[in-house]
Amino acid sequence: MSSLTHIDSEGTARMVDVTEKKQTDRRALAKGRISMSEEAFKAVMQNKIVKGNVLETARIAGIMAAKRTSEIIPLCHPLMLTHIQVDFTPDETNLSLEIFASVRTPGQTGVEMEALTAVSAAALTIYDMCKAIDKSMIISGIMLVEKSGGKSGDFKRS
Repeated sequence: MSSLTHIDSEGTARMVDVTEKKQTDRRALAKGRISMSEEAFKAVMQNKIVKGNVLETARIAGIMAAKRTSEIIPLCHPLMLTHIQVDFTPDETNLSLEIFASVRTPGQTGVEMEALTAVSAAALTIYDMCKAIDKSMIISGIMLVEKSGGKSGDFKRS
């Protein structure tokens, strides 16, 4: 028997049955980064991208993506999310934006995938809105920072 929860004893993919799992307050925080040219960075920071306000559009994209994670990731459960927050920290020295997404639910399964999906969609939205200026942007470092709640307990990246 595999220790992977989405694989049964015969190696078949399956959605984990969470019916009997206890509902707990579950939270996750994920982050990622998008690096770009100086021209693109300045255009984003000065809100001079022709397509509109990049950070607010990316924030909305991240929130929408978190809510629809189960439609994108095959074995994720649809969840009633009670909080989603997407924030950006500009790094002028490295010409990049750090993206953070926090997600919360009082549910039977965790929200790590929703937080990671929010960061990914926000980064991709920034890329889409800025690609006319810089096609060489790099999306990197998408990772779970911390999570709490549930049977597996808390996790915090050191």
